[in-house]
Amino acid sequence: MSHTPPSVDLSACGLAGVASVCARLSMAALVEAAVRRGEAGLTDAGALVALTGKYTGRVPKDRFIVRDAATESLVNWGSSNLPTDPATFDRLRDKVRDHLRGRELFVTDGEVCADPAHRLRVRVVSEKAWHALFARHLFRRPTTSDLAAYRPDWHILAAPELADSARDGVPGTAFIGLSFSQKMVVIAGTHYAGEIKKSVFSILNFLLPLSGVFSMHCAANVGETGDTALFFGLSGTGKTTLSADPKRRLIGDDEHGWSADGVFNIEGGCYAKTIKLSREGEPQIWDAIRFGTVLENVAVDPVTRVPDFNDGHLTENTRAAYPLEFIPNAEPSGRGGHPQNIFFLTCDAFGVLPPLAKLTPEQAMYHFLCGYTAKVAGTEAGVKEPDPTFSTCFGAPFMPLPPVRYAEMLRQRMEKHGCPVWLVNTGWTGGPYGVGKRVKLAHTRALLRAALTGALTGVSFNPDSMFGVLVPAACPDVPAEILTPRQTWAAPRAYDAQARKLAGLFREKFTAFAGQVSDAVKRAGPRE
Repeated sequence: MSHTPPSVDLSACGLAGVASVCARLSMAALVEAAVRRGEAGLTDAGALVALTGKYTGRVPKDRFIVRDAATESLVNWGSSNLPTDPATFDRLRDKVRDHLRGRELFVTDGEVCADPAHRLRVRVVSEKAWHALFARHLFRRPTTSDLAAYRPDWHILAAPELADSARDGVPGTAFIGLSFSQKMVVIAGTHYAGEIKKSVFSILNFLLPLSGVFSMHCAANVGETGDTALFFGLSGTGKTTLSADPKRRLIGDDEHGWSADGVFNIEGGCYAKTIKLSREGEPQIWDAIRFGTVLENVAVDPVTRVPDFNDGHLTENTRAAYPLEFIPNAEPSGRGGHPQNIFFLTCDAFGVLPPLAKLTPEQAMYHFLCGYTAKVAGTEAGVKEPDPTFSTCFGAPFMPLPPVRYAEMLRQRMEKHGCPVWLVNTGWTGGPYGVGKRVKLAHTRALLRAALTGALTGVSFNPDSMFGVLVPAACPDVPAEILTPRQTWAAPRAYDAQARKLAGLFREKFTAFAGQVSDAVKRAGPRE
């Protein structure tokens, strides 16, 4: 294997003197290395399949921000932003360095933010070839001329094999630490690659608003007429699926900034959920799973090597990571104009929210601060109730600053650009989880298409009796009876009870913000 080229100096991250470094490898070379080292296998189409072991998702209770002069007065400290002291971070950083020095290392140099005015250079140093490939996909690749003068702004040290429950000051076997003073992330004890991606997103959610850019957990695409649309939502609500529209160019599927010049993608790739993936439902994602794609925790037939995307025995959080160029209609610039439509996606397992509703500016602020979706407990015996999840700004675990700061940036941009905001329920209709059915993807796509093309102009809208949002009376290619949720339930009184229950949860969540917003926003929630 190659040794460190002169242009790659690891002394800045404390790793001087490392003997074996594979730097800036091609996609093919990283696939070969991952297979050679026994880190991953291959599917019949040549996608790389890796298992992440104990952790098949993020570990928010093991993620910390260093509390020091750079962050003390700015970070919204709490359960989403756990503090650690500089000394504890330094001890863990040094253990990670010691662990990595004696191993074959893989270095990926990338950039984030398609807008050059806000670009950040990120170097990932990992002991796993497949993590380097993941980073190569998810971050933007510098040009050859850029690499000649490349100097990283931030370092990420990834040591998944370093699992030590006896670490001082750390409760778990995994540790994700962010130091804004040292401009460094250390990740130890977890193989889940999403920690690399979301650490960088957290960094930008701290830095971008300080420079006047609204950072957003959303997908974005642009239509034939240049109209940009945003799709906010938590994991599993449909950001990646719905933004991958063959009639629109994909800007990105998860992380974006909104500056004075418009929208730009933070990333260079996609990280799509694959559970129950089908060619019919999500053809663009299906076709993107080919040689070089990284699959996480996807079951594969041992003989045919064909993936089984319906098999969730390892986790429901199966994933595919691939570069944007694997999507045939990706927007190469990674940029778009100011949005002309914004969609808030929610997977409502209570089955009471309409499949599409228009929000007033005040309602948009209310729902943005609540960030509602619902997670289904799954097939465990005795589990009958949905698990409501409220994640402020549709991404609380990645938002270091106070939530109202992000919400205020949204309000300012809605007012300036007159952008309509829509609430989209991709969850249940006709009853709650276990009784009703998921809203058909074809119907959701038709509703989005109508909103995007102006087909709802002239259609009458009626306020929902409980939530007050404006529901269209008709929509092309969508049965009228599904537009009003109460009419889809066999027992309307049961609907009323579920609606009151969810409304109460909204009001309970919003009490944290009641003293920080206007009276009009406070009144924009569900009725008492």
